[in-house]
Amino acid sequence: MRKLVCLLALLAFSSAAYSQTEPSRAKLGEKMPNLTFKDDKGKTHRLYELENKKAIVLAFLSFECPVSNSYMAPLSEIQNEFGKFGVTIWGLTTSEDDTLADIAKSVKRFELAFPVFKDERLKAADALKAEFTPEVFVLDGSFTLKYRGRIDNMYSERLKKHAQVTEHNLRQTLAELVTGRPVTVSATRAVGCKIYREEKQVAQGGKVTYHRDVAPIMQKHCQECHRPGEVGPFSLMTYKQAVNWAQDIKVYTQRREMPPWKVAEGMPFHNERRLTDKELKTLADWADNGTPAGESSDAPPARVFPKGWQLGTPDLVLVPEDDFLLGPSGRDVFRCFVMPTKLTEDKYIAAIELRPGNPQIVHHLLLFIDTAGAARKLEKDAQENEKNNPVIDEHTKLPSKYDRGPGYTRAMGVGFLPRGGLMGWAPGIQPRYMPEGVGFLLPENSDVVMQVHYHRNGRAERDKTQIGLYFAKKKIEHPYQASAVTGLQLFLGIPPGEANFKVDGNSWATQDFTLLSMMPHMHLLGKDIKLTMTPPGGKEQLIFNIKAWDYNWQEMYFLKEPMQVKAGTKFHVEAHYDNSDKNPLNPFNPPRRVTLGEQTTNEMCFVFLGGYSNSSSRALPMSPLGPGGKKKAN
Repeated sequence: MRKLVCLLALLAFSSAAYSQTEPSRAKLGEKMPNLTFKDDKGKTHRLYELENKKAIVLAFLSFECPVSNSYMAPLSEIQNEFGKFGVTIWGLTTSEDDTLADIAKSVKRFELAFPVFKDERLKAADALKAEFTPEVFVLDGSFTLKYRGRIDNMYSERLKKHAQVTEHNLRQTLAELVTGRPVTVSATRAVGCKIYREEKQVAQGGKVTYHRDVAPIMQKHCQECHRPGEVGPFSLMTYKQAVNWAQDIKVYTQRREMPPWKVAEGMPFHNERRLTDKELKTLADWADNGTPAGESSDAPPARVFPKGWQLGTPDLVLVPEDDFLLGPSGRDVFRCFVMPTKLTEDKYIAAIELRPGNPQIVHHLLLFIDTAGAARKLEKDAQENEKNNPVIDEHTKLPSKYDRGPGYTRAMGVGFLPRGGLMGWAPGIQPRYMPEGVGFLLPENSDVVMQVHYHRNGRAERDKTQIGLYFAKKKIEHPYQASAVTGLQLFLGIPPGEANFKVDGNSWATQDFTLLSMMPHMHLLGKDIKLTMTPPGGKEQLIFNIKAWDYNWQEMYFLKEPMQVKAGTKFHVEAHYDNSDKNPLNPFNPPRRVTLGEQTTNEMCFVFLGGYSNSSSRALPMSPLGPGGKKKAN
């Protein structure tokens, strides 16, 4: 008990306002009725059979909601930790499609330490006025409701996480109840998937139907990720699945958050995951007008997804030496794997194919070249440090047995200045060859460093992603070159409290070159970033504009058509940062001055450009001083 009192002190938190809306206080202080549930064996369980407990947690869950799934492991940890003090957790699913057998399978798959029952006809949800999954309701030994709301403050809004968990609401409440203390905060606003109570009225027909109009859009833009075994948290392979998520499909596509393509406007790029205005209207009309199925004969053939190496057998396959074990909960992980090429001579790479070992958790990845052994040293130091100082779980504050394996973790970069970059991958990107005569130089005995962004799915998972390299078979006329346009104000720092701090910078082409790709890079405070190009004597052209920066979606963008850049052309980057206390991703509370640096808590403003020129340098012919060698005005 003494340990628990210490825990209570550690978990104490400020009750400062957390959200823009007031949390519901419905049923607080009231005794709950004797709710009944059945398990998969047909046995009836009654709430009042838990009358000798110090506290009872009724957790409304959904195995289809990604926010809910991210809390499965933390809830099991809480049950294991507080169970010996007289606490019991019961999970309640609200999906009408869940069968008792389905629930039992999910409990086993997530290795839950507590039972989960189906809330038939939402009787419990109605009795407690539950609104979201996940949402927890804590009762004392007399079945009186003492707390309702979120488990902790990991999420600022659905699918968007705070920089760190600082308020452990459920743990705090349980610690107070089992030690006989009053509950200090009785209500918080839950963040998750809405519990829908209205019956889904499916229209018999309409101008827009699933099979004729919606299914082709699902196949083209959604099913790459939203299918069994892939990174999407739920499937969109059937009519019924699409109906279940119809309103979410409408909301997220109208906000252009899905499909995840961050470039709002600019030049045409390969692998664009963007819906047309017509497609957006089709999805909205279908969701708002009863989601009619239409005639199955109107449906397109099922999409067939390729298996194996799409470009044929690679000349060289690189793979980490062992699996990486990802934990079920917590923040996403950015893991860097160092893979020696063992090449005895320089090689040019004409194509690269990346094959995630576990697509359910591989969000995206980037490749870099190291010729100095810097990444090997970082990995060696990190492995030794992780051995002596294990990763601390942000929910339990205890050493975690997960997030282990080869490589090293570095959230915002790779920790060293790479010799160059290769390619990147995100769901939907297809491998392809570079333009004829262009290739990536891979020096002899160099290392390829692969940074993998892992996205947790509520279960412990393993991954071993492979890289397939295809050597150039013809003479390479143009080695791939890179350079960067940099925002300069970061050298002085972003002042605390600034919600729209502007950073910009210029770089000029000192010779003619061909532009092929670009990759913007910012950290947590970034809001937006755009790149423009002004030819000598010409008008400014927009190359790309990312209006809602998301550090979770950093990609290398390849132009559909190579762009010829004339000497004297000015490239201008402009970005804005939010270093206020209103930014849920701000790593500092209260905000501090944030300066340029490699760490997560620092910031960056770069747009890395890739292409080729007649220059013998490995860098594109660009300079912040301009062609004449003198600093130019903006």
